[in-house]
Amino acid sequence: MTTPQHKIGSGFGAASTAAEVLDGIDLTGKLAIVTGGYSGIGLETTRVLTLAGAHVVVPARRRGIAEEALTGIDGVEVDELDLGDLDSVRTFAERFLASGRGIDLFIGSAGVMACPESRVGPGWEAQFATNHLGHFALVNRLWPAIAPGARVVSVSSRGHHFSDIRWDDLQFGDGYDKWQAYGQAKTANVLFAVHLDALAKARGVRAFALHPGSILTKLGRHLDRQELIDLGALDESGDPMGHVKTPEQGAATQVWAATSSRLDGMGGVYCEDCDVAELAVADGLRAGVRDYAIDPAQAARLWTLSAELTGVNAFA
Repeated sequence: MTTPQHKIGSGFGAASTAAEVLDGIDLTGKLAIVTGGYSGIGLETTRVLTLAGAHVVVPARRRGIAEEALTGIDGVEVDELDLGDLDSVRTFAERFLASGRGIDLFIGSAGVMACPESRVGPGWEAQFATNHLGHFALVNRLWPAIAPGARVVSVSSRGHHFSDIRWDDLQFGDGYDKWQAYGQAKTANVLFAVHLDALAKARGVRAFALHPGSILTKLGRHLDRQELIDLGALDESGDPMGHVKTPEQGAATQVWAATSSRLDGMGGVYCEDCDVAELAVADGLRAGVRDYAIDPAQAARLWTLSAELTGVNAFA
């Protein structure tokens, strides 16, 4: 297939840090929204964006914990948001829109991974609902404030290799598998960026998806030690494997996607290790992006379905 999924020689790589990719970039006067911006790679993302001059809004399900984690970082405000609750998404968006401010950068970094089966809203599978539908509704509700020239960054994962969209059983009514559920949600994160970019680029808004890398953060709270060993994150002694990134390195690709001039004129692509990723050539948890995750027809189909489920579509 013809695809823009090819490395562009960014000059950065897997070991690059978020501070390094932002070196020399002035974000003074820019406003960023970073979901999950108070923990793990989201916290590092918030920190480096503020150091570059941006004002960062961090919506958080646990506001008190977020405020404590962000203590000492200037240029941050915290608000309440539960991505698994569409009423919470709506009220956060309404509060932000009422402020009259524009959004220059949106980074959807919040998420859950491989959690036990749980349901939110009208019985939706929690990983799909939180990781995808919550962000879908949030960006659509915030669309009036997203400024021309803005970038929207959807944090996916190499876990998208685990599953395509399960069109016949989206909510796992016929049996739950936590890794397939995670994989479906992460595939949805990529497809969201693909179709949002197609819809928004006429306004100069571009969207990107990415794999941040393997990082040992609270995202893995539902995994035991043996699972982390089986995934290749820990060795048999329980020590991190060599490819595991620090939070500073893990935040780099999303910061790069949000700010790099090397991506000017591009959009709808999946990135990893601070570059555009290549198309994956085989099944399995390997580098690159699976073709089903960047298929425009699938992206449009998921957008339509997501709009039906959430009742929100800024482009209708």
